[in-house]
Amino acid sequence: MALLGIDTGGTFTDFVLWHAGGLRIHKVPSTPAVPEQAILRGVQELGLAPADLSIVHGSTVATNAVLEGKGARTAFVTNRGFRDLLSIGRQARAALYDLQPPPATPPVPAALCLETGGRLGADGRPIEALTPHDLDALRAALAALDVEAVAVNLLFSYLDASAERAIARALPPGLFVSLSSAVLPLMGEYERGVATWLNARVGPVVSGYLRRLRAGLPGAGVAVMQSSGETLTADAAGEAAVRLLLSGPAGGLAGAGFVAAAGGFGQMLTFDMGGTSTDVALVDGAPRLTLEGRIGGLPVAVPMVDMHTIGAGGGSIARLDAGGALQVGPASAGAEPGPVCYGRGGREPTVTDANLVLGRLRADAFLGGRMPLDLDAARSTLADLGRQLGLVAASEQALAEAAARGIIDIVNAHMAQALRVISVQRGIDPSGGWLCCFGGAGGLHVCALAQALGMRRALVPARAGVLSALGMLAAPPGRLLTRAWLGPLGGRSDTEVSRALAALADQGRAALAAEGIAPRDLRREDSLDLRYRGQFYTLNVPWTGIQRTVAAFQALHAARYGHALALPVELVNLRVRLTAPPRAPVLPTMDCASAGGHAAAVVLAGCPTPVPLRGRATLAIGERLAGPAVILDDVATTWLAPDWTAERDVFGNLLLRQG
Repeated sequence: MALLGIDTGGTFTDFVLWHAGGLRIHKVPSTPAVPEQAILRGVQELGLAPADLSIVHGSTVATNAVLEGKGARTAFVTNRGFRDLLSIGRQARAALYDLQPPPATPPVPAALCLETGGRLGADGRPIEALTPHDLDALRAALAALDVEAVAVNLLFSYLDASAERAIARALPPGLFVSLSSAVLPLMGEYERGVATWLNARVGPVVSGYLRRLRAGLPGAGVAVMQSSGETLTADAAGEAAVRLLLSGPAGGLAGAGFVAAAGGFGQMLTFDMGGTSTDVALVDGAPRLTLEGRIGGLPVAVPMVDMHTIGAGGGSIARLDAGGALQVGPASAGAEPGPVCYGRGGREPTVTDANLVLGRLRADAFLGGRMPLDLDAARSTLADLGRQLGLVAASEQALAEAAARGIIDIVNAHMAQALRVISVQRGIDPSGGWLCCFGGAGGLHVCALAQALGMRRALVPARAGVLSALGMLAAPPGRLLTRAWLGPLGGRSDTEVSRALAALADQGRAALAAEGIAPRDLRREDSLDLRYRGQFYTLNVPWTGIQRTVAAFQALHAARYGHALALPVELVNLRVRLTAPPRAPVLPTMDCASAGGHAAAVVLAGCPTPVPLRGRATLAIGERLAGPAVILDDVATTWLAPDWTAERDVFGNLLLRQG
């Protein structure tokens, strides 16, 4: 059976087909309103029979539903006296010194917040029972509200889930029900409540989308990437929608880790620049995870890849602000209408238009020549922007190029700052490592960003324009399970902790066995979320016994924050990661016998003489190409800046070095 990785982006939907040890790649424009249409079109254009496919899919459906405020009409059920829980939140100000902040819209309207019994204390003992009268009243209230979904978030339900389960059993069939004890069995009633409500609100949207997708692909096996980097079946994904919010970006990091492991690159900073946004992260063997992610201003405390996202992509729109200064993003032209040069009705200049005007994108070679670009339209739009900026140039072309350089400088500054957030601001010096770029637009900016961070090495992976789709195939099927277990770590024994972790692992094995994965095929990784007594935030440390785990926590705390404390260490959460072998075990090598090939010469803005235009496949293994140059492949373009060299390795990756 052929394996097909699919990444649905804001502008393009990417495909990587793995069959008989080889790879095929494909791109089609996304259809944001009905994302399954782009997928079905791509499968058809690849000439594939659905019944012969095993598909791993990175979906933006859950993310878009949250960001656009769409989703099912959802009731929020909690204990008496706590109906305003999600509205109050943590009372944290978005702007610390704003004394008159505008009132925030509550995530859940007051009319949809219901209260009931079943309250526990912090020690797990009952404070208020859940009575038959409570259940009757709850059923009547939900019937009057005419909701599609229900989120149940009782206090301390992670200690005893019986009351939440009783509520679920009592609700009428047909409702999508999310229980906080199942969605996020961790401390923090606010964060747990948000995750449970989001899961209930977008669950019907995701489930409906997956049903339509499977109906359009009869006989195909369909799995979905989770935010934590493992895949799960489409049937399970509909019930765990909140775990799909970083589905696509997680695929990109899985792909980067796959490439790094094959080529032995070690720790890397990554940036994934697509049409709408740029995601930056640190990959060291595997992506780092966090419980402190945020989507649309809301905390999402389910495990997800630790990344920083900004609104900077190829489709980011350039405009003048109220003061007449040039701004780029976060608004994007998206897939419809897209940049001006796409010829689909776009009227506002974008980063893609700027790269085209500067010659770094080639109008006749975009997507391997399958999608010609309108250079004249892009140049005209950028010249208009230049006039609005008050620029003076000798010709219309020079005016457009000056505006284009301004756009590129600004978007590069935004992305460089994002990379500093994920590295320098966390005490990590990036200068000795690799900067790995992917996404359709990443290679056009990688040299400038590396220089901005003082990095002298960069990696443009083979198939960089579809690396997230490749990552879908490289990601293992699995589960990441978490459970709160608060207490001094020194007050427990190695046996107690190991037994609790084993019980958590048994839950994951049972879920994966239902998906056809044998327990003997699973790899297990145990870890603990630890903190000093009195702290709020935690650090995740592999479990190797109490003494060694505490020492590892002390060392990690010192590395992250510059100090360690002589305080007791508390255990907050248990974590178990279970993974099966990935579907695509080996990154194929590329033909390394080809000679250098003939290089065309093209005129680029800012370059006094014509520069080489090369196809990536024409670079012989070990051949060094000196910049400035433009390197083409079927799904991405790399701009090799002056003072940089490029070399292709056996996997087809471009290794860029400065000097």
